[in-house]
Amino acid sequence: MSFLHRLHESSPVAHDLLVLSIVVLAGIGLGNVRFKGIKLGIAGVLFTGLLAAHFGLKPETEVSHFLKDFGLVLFVFALGMQMGPGFFASLRKQGRVLNGYAFILVAGGAIVAGIGGWMLGMPLPAIAGLFAGATTNTPALGAAQQALASSGAAPDLVTLPALTYAATYPLAIVGIIGSLILLRLIFKIDVAAEAAQFREEQGEGIEALQRMNLRVENPNLDGILLAEVPGIQETGVVISRYRAANETEVKAATPETRLHLGDAIMAVGTQSHLDQFRLVIGSVSAENLMKAPGDVTYRRVVLTNKRMLGKTVRELGLEHLHNVTVTRVSRGDLIFTALPDVRLQFGDMLQLVGDEESLNHATQALGNAVHMLQETKFAAIFAGILLGVLLGLYPVHIEGLPAPVRLGLAGGPLVVAILLSHLGRLGPMVMHMPINANRALRELGIILFLANVGLLSGEKFAATVFSTQGLQWVLLGVLVTMLPLLLVGFIARKWHRMNFMNLCGLLSGGMTDPPALAFATTMARCDSPAIAYAAVYPLTMLLRIVAAQVIAQMG
Repeated sequence: MSFLHRLHESSPVAHDLLVLSIVVLAGIGLGNVRFKGIKLGIAGVLFTGLLAAHFGLKPETEVSHFLKDFGLVLFVFALGMQMGPGFFASLRKQGRVLNGYAFILVAGGAIVAGIGGWMLGMPLPAIAGLFAGATTNTPALGAAQQALASSGAAPDLVTLPALTYAATYPLAIVGIIGSLILLRLIFKIDVAAEAAQFREEQGEGIEALQRMNLRVENPNLDGILLAEVPGIQETGVVISRYRAANETEVKAATPETRLHLGDAIMAVGTQSHLDQFRLVIGSVSAENLMKAPGDVTYRRVVLTNKRMLGKTVRELGLEHLHNVTVTRVSRGDLIFTALPDVRLQFGDMLQLVGDEESLNHATQALGNAVHMLQETKFAAIFAGILLGVLLGLYPVHIEGLPAPVRLGLAGGPLVVAILLSHLGRLGPMVMHMPINANRALRELGIILFLANVGLLSGEKFAATVFSTQGLQWVLLGVLVTMLPLLLVGFIARKWHRMNFMNLCGLLSGGMTDPPALAFATTMARCDSPAIAYAAVYPLTMLLRIVAAQVIAQMG
């Protein structure tokens, strides 16, 4: 230890880096230790930070404060970039039901924490930290501490939420998993059967794209342009190839292609839509236009040209400019028909149909610079962080609170990241972050945040938590974790007949708890719970960030 003291005096920057590295290394090691199949994960860094500070091993306070807040910003911004593309889709259809239950989950936890804390005589900052820890939500802890600091609270009150957070976090992970097990036992659920039923229901709702070769037999279509064929807009079917009745070669179909009786066409769409479209056109042809003679082929091209971003398939005008047809669009794991009004984003993969020369021209226009998908656009990232910090500083006055509520460094960057990743660009800048870069920034951010939360709070942790008062915090934390989970789980299963896969994803996402999701997917032996988890995670995160600030400042 004398070496560290001497290093602190001679080279404080080296000292602080050494301390931080020791804490992070030890924390990652602790987080990987399993106990009955459960591990702390990245939260282990928080506890090694607490332990280091307890023994007087800590960097300069100003350095810790900066690294804590900077880590939080990195974490929530990268998280928002990951969630943005699917966030608004999650609010539609079943997502509304899931997010409604998630809202009850958040409100229930806040109510239990508030009532329990009031009965125990806990100060509001302690209740806010307990609420964050019992629901395993680290950004909520950061939001509560920032709200207290901005309202001029004493330093002891600003660090108090971290103590209750650390006291309640470990059992919260166990409580969430325990709640899933209890619900399974209460309703005597056959997990394998529920998983099979879930896959069947998902398959009914999302049809794969198919091809169908049709012969034009409807006399009303003789001489009509493809774009004017009845039902083509309503069904969303795309015509990719055609062969005229008096010709042998297949050509690429465009909206200006004129149909005649006896022509053969190939349509792309879902099976149900193709069946409807067939009734308009004629009958199914035994001829396969994919294998018929002609110079028509297909190619998958990645959209990377900045000038094309944000345009619809119709606005690209590839049929008119390059004589090619867009039949499908792939975005991440989604594959859908290239309807004229589909708005395109950076990295979308378009399937084009046309002759080789036309495809070359279209490929050049679209960009197809695959290497750009692995480039991290740091200018766009820091522009987004700038806007997020400014949004987080904007005060929202709520009646009865001594200070305005702000989205803060936890909420502002998150909201901006969700919006920008959904839009795909910020002016001339492309909002794109490769998945590996996103994961790296998220993990670096949360490591910096948790390590410095522990280092700033560790001096008083042992004396406060390992006491009668600390035991009360732990017990109340278990109630805050499990009561809302069991209530929402029971209602959703009993009255809404929710599939157990959706229920697991809802409860894991509603508590923003990856270990619980990992447990649920292991129990189900499939990734089905992740669908509901992703649907409720973004809104739940925002609600918990705001709720923690409100609790910390009430009174």
